[in-house]
Amino acid sequence: MRDQTPSRGPRGRIEHSPLPDFCELPALFALLVVGALTVTVMWLAHDDPRDWSAYSVSMLFVTLLGMVVAVTLCMLRPWLQRLPKHLPYVGVWLLIMLIVLVASIVAHWFDGALQMHLVRSSLRVFVRDNVLVAALLGTAMLRYFYVLAQWQARLAAVTRAQVEALQARIRPHFLFNSMNTVAALIRVDPAAAERTVEDLSELFRAALGQHDTDDGTLGDELALIDRYLAIEQLRLGGRLRVQRELDDLPADFPLPCLLLQPLVENAVRHGIQPLREGGEVILRGHRDGRGIRIEISNPLPDTPAEPGNGHGLDSVRQRIAYRYGAQAKAQAGPQGGRFVVLLHLPGPAR
Repeated sequence: MRDQTPSRGPRGRIEHSPLPDFCELPALFALLVVGALTVTVMWLAHDDPRDWSAYSVSMLFVTLLGMVVAVTLCMLRPWLQRLPKHLPYVGVWLLIMLIVLVASIVAHWFDGALQMHLVRSSLRVFVRDNVLVAALLGTAMLRYFYVLAQWQARLAAVTRAQVEALQARIRPHFLFNSMNTVAALIRVDPAAAERTVEDLSELFRAALGQHDTDDGTLGDELALIDRYLAIEQLRLGGRLRVQRELDDLPADFPLPCLLLQPLVENAVRHGIQPLREGGEVILRGHRDGRGIRIEISNPLPDTPAEPGNGHGLDSVRQRIAYRYGAQAKAQAGPQGGRFVVLLHLPGPAR
C-alpha cells in the first residue's frame, strides 16, 4: 500500500510527505476497514444475545465517522504538513479525537431524540468509551503510517544513492576505447569523429546527472542507447549487430534515467566482446495494456562470463519497484543460448 505521495523538490528530488494522502482510496480504505473490524470485534465480545440492528447502526455510524475523518484530514493535510517534526501526527490524532467526541455526542442525542434505545450507557460513558477506542486505534494507525513513511523515505534515499552511483559509473575502459576510436577517426573520417564526440558528450551528460528531473522518457532513453551503440559500432565494427523491434513503444512513457542503457552496455560487454565472431544484441519492446514490456538479449559466450554479468539488475529491480510499484517486474537469465533481460513496467493509473 502506497499511502505517502511523493512530491518533487528542488532539482527534481523526490520528497515524501510525513502524512498519508487521506484524499486517496488506500487511506480511506484503511480507516473504514479498521473501523468495521473494531465494531465487529466489540459486537462479538458481548455476552448478550446478538442484536443485528445495533450492529448495523454501529457499522453505519463508524463508516460515516471514518468518511468524515478522511474528508477533514484531506482538507487540512496541506496545513498539517507545515507543522515541524512529529507535530503533523499529533495534529491528526487530536483532530480524530475531536471528531469522535463531537460525533459521539451527536449520536447519543439522536438516539435519545428518536427513542431508538440503541445506546444503553449514559452520555458520559458512551463518549468516554468511544474516545478511548479512537485514541488507541488512532495511535496504532498513525504509528503504522509513520513507519511506512520512514520505510519509503529510506527506500527513496537508497534509490537516489543507487542512481547517483550509476550516474558516476563511467567505465574507464569504455572511455579509453572511445577516445582511441575518436583519435583514429580524426584523420580518416572527421565527420564520424565529430559524431562520436557528440554521442560521447550526450552519454556523459546523462551519466553526470545533468537532468532537471529523476524521470525522463522512453524516447530519451532509446536515443541515449542509440548513441552508445553508435560508438561501440565504430569500435567493434561488424562484430556488433543490433536488431531493434521497438516501433510499438510510446516515446513519452515515463522512465527513470539510465535504466536501460546500462543493461544494453552489459549486453555488449558480456555478450559481444568475448566472442571473436561477435554477435547480435536484440532489443524488443511492445505495449502491454497501459504499460510496456522490453526485452534485451545477447549471446552467451562458450566460456563462463567474467564476474559482473547482469551487473545492476538488483538496482534495476529496486528502482522500478520504487517507481512503478509491486506490479513492475525484472527477470533475467539464460534462454536458448542467450542471456535475456525482460522488463515489465506498468503504465500510470488513469
